[in-house]
Amino acid sequence: MTQVPEGTGRLLVIGAGLVGTSVALGARAQGWQVWVHDADPDVARRAGAKGAGEVGLPTSDPDLVVLAVPPMAIPTVAAEYLKRYLTSTFTDVGSVKAHVVDETQALGADVSRLVPGHPMAGGEVPGPGAARADLFDDRVWVLTADSRADAARVEQVAAFAAAQGAVVTRWDAAAHDRAVALTSHAPQLLSTLLAARLADQDPADVQLSGQGLRDMTRIAGSDPGLWTQILLANAVPVLDVLDAIRADLDTVAAALRSVAAGSGSATGAAEQVLRDAMTRGNTGRARIPGKHGLSPAEAFATVLVSVTDRPGELARLFALAGGAQVNLEDVRIDHVLGRPTGLVELTVAVDQETVLAEALAADGWTVRW
Repeated sequence: MTQVPEGTGRLLVIGAGLVGTSVALGARAQGWQVWVHDADPDVARRAGAKGAGEVGLPTSDPDLVVLAVPPMAIPTVAAEYLKRYLTSTFTDVGSVKAHVVDETQALGADVSRLVPGHPMAGGEVPGPGAARADLFDDRVWVLTADSRADAARVEQVAAFAAAQGAVVTRWDAAAHDRAVALTSHAPQLLSTLLAARLADQDPADVQLSGQGLRDMTRIAGSDPGLWTQILLANAVPVLDVLDAIRADLDTVAAALRSVAAGSGSATGAAEQVLRDAMTRGNTGRARIPGKHGLSPAEAFATVLVSVTDRPGELARLFALAGGAQVNLEDVRIDHVLGRPTGLVELTVAVDQETVLAEALAADGWTVRW
């Protein structure tokens, strides 16, 4: 019998999309024996061809089964396979949690072996082709097991997630769903609705797209089928967020409408409404944790560099930063419309900003900081 390293074993991943295939790739890198299965045989074959594992179902109970299927399908699939594999531990990777255990239990399955989970990782490009073994590195992986879950199985899933490089945290399922409605689900919907405004616009108008629009619509390229299920499964918490945002929009719209109507006396009041909204936005933005758990304003600075669009320029830029002993915390590229150049935004620690800018300028780069 093939020996595997301690802490690994036999894994079945059901659902071979981006997250499921990434789980399989990460587990294989850890030494797990992995099977991948998907309702679409072609998707499963693509995952297998990428190295995710053996395509199909194991004939005996695996140590762990990961359900990477759409949120509304999780209880049905969980119940089916809990009744098939009677000793396996189960977890899922869905982004909505409150319904999982209750609905699975209602289908007559043993939920003591089910540990609901949600790795806070993914991407706007769906399918196994975009999967990566390191997708979960330094990402939060939430577990929402309640008192019905066997404690040893909860620890088993926590250890598995940690071995994938994730930071494991434990939440109440309903609290998790309220949190992700604000931090993930409503942002996806707002990004989608904003991008939808571009669909029927004059192409010449869209040519004026700036980096702000690109940032806000990046996730609008996400899988419509999956996100429809996520939003339906978490409808009430998402609706609460949308109602609050709608109230804010109504306030701002009323202020702008008063100015548009030509009421000079309304301008001062409208200005205050807009300033208050912007200020609250600044406050909220500063609360979003960045790298190392710090906000950008607390720890990081930005150096902008003009880069010619030709082979080797980015490599030369990064090599110079390394030579100056400056760690690049983040990199973003904004392409200049109609010109063979780009503007590279380098995020560095505040105390390294001057070092990097001076090193780049001395080497002839055009720098703004």
